[in-house]
Amino acid sequence: MKTLYVIRHAKSSWDVKTLDDIERPLNERGKRDAPRMAKRLKEKDIHPDLLITSSAKRATSTAKRIAKVLKYPKTDIKIMDKLYHADEDIMLDVLNKLKDKHNVVFMFGHNPGLTDFVNSIMSEELDIDNVPTCGVVAFQFQAEHWNQVTWGTGKMMFFDYPKSRED
Repeated sequence: MKTLYVIRHAKSSWDVKTLDDIERPLNERGKRDAPRMAKRLKEKDIHPDLLITSSAKRATSTAKRIAKVLKYPKTDIKIMDKLYHADEDIMLDVLNKLKDKHNVVFMFGHNPGLTDFVNSIMSEELDIDNVPTCGVVAFQFQAEHWNQVTWGTGKMMFFDYPKSRED
């Protein structure tokens, strides 16, 4: 069995208009939301084997803040350029190429590809309009190998995001 947590980066800053998109940092809300969501994951006793993230500063910062709370080594986070604004097909390709020794994976990315991905991968006939910033969608797959994961095979375990409840 494989488990995937798809996580959108936390809220980013638009303060410096001349900054390249990939370099945009988290804003204050994003800096608060990432550890908050990590605490919710910790409450569920979730222990990732692998964290993979887009190379965008806001995504890597989100991954690092979540890793800190979950005591996952920041140096083990795998940063992938191809996840920067990846579409759903690229995200599935990344997933299919993961080593099978990893059973619990966190994947950090961006909209619109991330919302498209979760809607395509889930087995339920649900439609998530938007995965908000720092939102987490968790899936389980009845698969022994990541390359067996395909569209419509993910059983959604939960969908959570910062404004879903007060902490």
